[in-house]
Amino acid sequence: MRADVQQVADGTYLVHGSNTNWVILAEGDAVTLVDTGYPGDRERLLDSLAQIGSRPETVAAVLITHAHNDHLGSAEYLRSAYGTPVHLHEAEVPHARREFLHQVNVGTVLANGWRPGVLPWAVHALRVGGTAHVPVAAPEVFPADGPLDLPGRPVPVHTPGHTLGHTVFHLPDRGAVLSGDALVTGHATSRMKGPQMLLDMFHHERARALGSLETIAGLDADLLLPGHGPVHRGSVPTAARQARALAA
Repeated sequence: MRADVQQVADGTYLVHGSNTNWVILAEGDAVTLVDTGYPGDRERLLDSLAQIGSRPETVAAVLITHAHNDHLGSAEYLRSAYGTPVHLHEAEVPHARREFLHQVNVGTVLANGWRPGVLPWAVHALRVGGTAHVPVAAPEVFPADGPLDLPGRPVPVHTPGHTLGHTVFHLPDRGAVLSGDALVTGHATSRMKGPQMLLDMFHHERARALGSLETIAGLDADLLLPGHGPVHRGSVPTAARQARALAA
């Protein structure tokens, strides 16, 4: 199963899986993997590594923006099969262990089934493991607050709201922000294109998610790599403020 791999900057790849994205940051033979797609995206995930000349054994770490199934999908597989450390914000670690689950439920999806795209999205999500039980047995907190000593030197930035420990990653040297689900540029449930928030039903705390857009607006970057939708080139602060205005 082939992955759609797009090189967006030196050593920086945005990969489009099945309705969700992940990012590969490469330096020499080593890579950092940010998110892992749905459980059903595993073949695409492995193919994306192969396409850039990498392999699972050379993944230095998996960084997870948040522990929803469409981002956490193969994290435990990489950890258990290859010993790859899986890092999240401290508030997201118990979520990754599935001590609790802050994810849209079937009742809420059905209540929003009248919205364009929601039911087709839900059917697809079920097919690729959106409700599978995929806990990470031994998730770890980010080893530093500043730049991580990993390929790409990503800087974790806590952006709660979508989940309690949602985190975006700033790449100052590459002028990029990996925004997870805090700021997207498209989704199967949206008719809009460009910077936007996901539907309210996807956010654990909408008010905090709105506030986190201001945090993103404070990051100096001109390349936005979202968890859903295409790459966005242009001022990331402007993109974050546009999304906030649309959601107001």
